[in-house]
This record gives sequence, C-alpha cells and structure tokens, in this order.
Amino acid sequence: MTGILKKQINAAAGRISADLVLKNAKVVDVFCHRILKCDVAVSNGKIIGLGEYKGDKEIDVNNKYVVPSFIDAHMHIESTMLTPSRFAEASAPKGVGTVIADPHEIANVCTDKGLEFMLEDAKEIPIDIRYMLPSCVPALPSEHNGGFIDSEKTKELLASQNFYGLGEMMNAFGVINADNEVLKKILCSKIVDGHAPLLTGKDLCAYITAGINTEHECSTVEEMLEKISKGMYVLIREGSGAKNLETLVPAVNKHTIRRIMFCTDDVHIDDLIERGSILNCVRKAIKLGIDPIDAVIMSSYNAALCYGLSNKGAIAPGYDADILVIDNLEFENIIQVYKNGILAAENGECLLHAKGCSNINVINTVSLPDLSEEDFKLTFNKNIPVIGVTAGSLITEKLYTGCSDRLNICANIERYGKHGTIGKGFVKGFDIVNGAIAQSIGHDSHNIIVIGSSENDMLRAVHAIDKSGGISVVQNGNVIAKMPLPVAGLMSDKSANEVYNEFAEIKKAVKRICHNKDLEPLMMLSFLSLPVIPSLKLTDQGLFDVDKMRLI
Repeated sequence: MTGILKKQINAAAGRISADLVLKNAKVVDVFCHRILKCDVAVSNGKIIGLGEYKGDKEIDVNNKYVVPSFIDAHMHIESTMLTPSRFAEASAPKGVGTVIADPHEIANVCTDKGLEFMLEDAKEIPIDIRYMLPSCVPALPSEHNGGFIDSEKTKELLASQNFYGLGEMMNAFGVINADNEVLKKILCSKIVDGHAPLLTGKDLCAYITAGINTEHECSTVEEMLEKISKGMYVLIREGSGAKNLETLVPAVNKHTIRRIMFCTDDVHIDDLIERGSILNCVRKAIKLGIDPIDAVIMSSYNAALCYGLSNKGAIAPGYDADILVIDNLEFENIIQVYKNGILAAENGECLLHAKGCSNINVINTVSLPDLSEEDFKLTFNKNIPVIGVTAGSLITEKLYTGCSDRLNICANIERYGKHGTIGKGFVKGFDIVNGAIAQSIGHDSHNIIVIGSSENDMLRAVHAIDKSGGISVVQNGNVIAKMPLPVAGLMSDKSANEVYNEFAEIKKAVKRICHNKDLEPLMMLSFLSLPVIPSLKLTDQGLFDVDKMRLI
C-alpha cells in the first residue's frame, strides 16, 4: 500500500507520469461551483491531480466537460427485472458509477438464498453496488411472504455479510410507537434509510429521533421542506411509476440543496435503457430550471456525503476516478465513462463486462393453490371502499363510488403455498377492457397480483404464470404476451437487450387492454399490494387501510 501511495504522490507532484491524463478538460468543481479548465490526472484508480500533467496514456477530451459519475441514492435492482450483473452492464453507459441498493424484493421471496445471490452476482462488475440490508422483511409483521429477518438476524447479517447499512425503514408505525423489535434493528447500524410518506409533526420528530435521516417518499414541496428543516436528506425520486421531480423542484434553492439528491427507487428496464436512471433525473432537472452544476452536485456529491462515501462524488485529488466525459452541460451525450480510471463505457456501449453468478439457485419460487373463476368473483358494494390510482404517484385514494362503472377487479394471491389466501377488491383508474394482467411482482411480499375486467381473463392470466413467475397479459381469453422471470419471480436470467425486447412486447399487449394512457400500469399494479404507502392497498388477506393500519 505504501508503494501505491508513494506513486500517487509522486505523480500528483509531477515527478513521474500519471497512469492516465484527460487533457484539456472543463472540470465541474462541485466545491466552488465553477468550471476549471485543466488536465485530470489519474494514478492507480484515483484522481491525483488537476492542472497540467503528463501521463503514460493521454486522451485529449478537447474542451469537453468532465464530471463525477452518478450515484443513485436509493433503488431496487430487482425492479429493472435484470440481475445485478446485467443491470451493471446496462447502467454504466448511462453514467451510473455507484448505486445504494436495497435488495428487499428478493429478500421477501427467499431471504438467505436471495441475498447470497445478489451479493455474489454483484462481484466483478463495472459499477459499485453498495447493498443495504433490508429492514422490513416482511414489510409489516402481518404480511404473508417467503422470508423473514428479525433483529437477531439483522445483527448477524450486518456483522457477517457485505452490507453497507440498514435499508428503508418502512414500518414507520412501529418506529413511532417505539416497538422493541423495530428499535433493535435500527440500533444495529449507524446508517439507516427512511420511508415515511406524508409523516409530519411530532410523529416525524419521533421517526427521525430513532436515527433515520433519509427520505425518498416526499410528494409535496411542503413535506420536503419540513423533512429537510428537521435534518433529513431528501432523495428526489424519478422512477417508472413514481415521478416526483417536477413537483419537488421548487423546493431546491441555495439553502436546501446541501440536503437533496436523486434516486430512482423503482425503474423498469425500458426507462433504464431509453433514458437512463440518474441521467434522466439530471436532464429533467436542468430542463426545469435547475443550474447544471447544482444538478451535478445532487447527482453525485450530496449522495456521497450522505452515505459517507468520502472518496466519491467529485473530480478532485484523492477521489475515485469514476469519471464522465460529456459534450455539454445539458448532458445530451455521455461520451466516455471511467470506472477507477479504466474506460468502462464509450458512446453508449459497455466495455467492461460482468462475470455474473454461475449458480442461480433462486428459481421455481411460485406455488399457487388450485384456482377457478369463482375465486375471482366479487360483488360490488357501495359501502366498501375502492382503490383509486393516480398517474405518477404510488399514493392511492380510498374512494366510495355509487356504481361499478369503469372499475376493475383486482386479486392478490398468496404464492408460497403456505396459506392459500386470496384478497380481492375494486380498483379505479386502470380502465382495463376485455382483458387482464397478472404478475409475480407485488411489493413487497411479491404474491401474485392480477387485475382485469372478467373472472375468466384473470384466471387465464394467473395460469399463464407458472412456478417460475413472470408477467402475462390476456385479451378476450387469449394469452397475448408472456414474460418469464425465473430468478425469484422477479428477474430474468437474460441479457439487458433480451429483457428490453421481451418487456416491449408486454407493454404493447398492455396498451391493447388498458385505456388509461397516462398510467404506467405494470409498475402501478406492483404497488397496489404495498401496505406501507397510503391510503388503501390490497394484500392477499384483503383490503388494507394504511392510514388506520388495519384490514377492512
């Protein structure tokens, strides 16, 4: 180690050549909020100098901009439907250098095997994945899922495995009421992510007092400002289903920016490939009036500060050489991506390919009861609430309607062969006609969730999902699209391009039966079952009133 440090110091001082020098760069200085015209010198994977340097390898970037690579401050890799290795290959060309990932989707399906797979598959990849240990498996104690992590297991896993901190604490009710088991989990880690939508006042104070200091569920400027003023870091989320950036941009100013960063939370493969994840956040923020240097700060440096990544998030001596070369400050094109000083991607193509896990042992995870059309029948009752969905938001409404016009039946079916339970309810906002959609992605317990216009179509859609899991679309009794997701019923074992093409066919099929063109139906469907986001959800045990934390 001393030899490497001596080499870096000598190169920084100009006594020897650097390994790599990016000549004639315009460096975005995240510390002084300015542009520096200089060379960027790299040695042994670290940036060691800004100025005029010579290198064993010199690349003239010809007055292009040099910025730190992006950090996605909170996301779930499983939502892309790619394994970690394939996700890394797809993300690197889009400028992502690091992700703070919470594998609680797969942990809810098959805890030990699932976490082992995620850790193993993330080795030798072109980005850094910092895994948080899931804090809520299941999301609530009453949930029917396939895994379990209590406080003792939390302590054990944090001590024995490569987890960076504790993932989003969704059980805000348990925190506020000082549940002993919840508090034991929180005390296991110095870094604890938050998840507390619409929490305010004294309840918010209690939540933060427990040691939780991040939030990615803000849906209004007022909520965001209150949480920042009480010391939280706020992650502005722009994913495939939840899109909060445009609403929250007015809260960004010279005083608040120190506490704001970007995340995607849940992003589908098509959005990742077509727009990028954090790249999409940066481009959209700039179009909405955010200063480009501020956008860079929120996309990298702030996340590094929040999570204690002291060697990331800036183009400066001593920082990791995770570097983007871009053509302009509108981020229209990422020309080159460097990972630890090695060219990882160029002009949209990944050059460093991941090894991947050679033994995927988290397959055939779906075990359903015998089903008939009778299991999907539901009589409308105006006294029972209806789930109302809104495009761009995961928060649902608790509605009472006088008739069943434009409503769809939704069912949540326990998939682990333990309980045989089926919850049913009506949903407003999908506008599905003559068809049904079923999938083994249903946050966070990932039971089978299906929505449709008739019992027959719903049954056929569920039957089309075999024990490996996946997504199916039925129209007029016929399966018109199917996408297998054999890895825990959440991810494909194929390449990013293959998954992208399969998902494109699924989306085409969905458009044929779903007539709400503003809605992202597949992502929205997957969140109808999550009983920790207000206000009304559907579990395999029935309708769940999140505001009152009870089954209806």
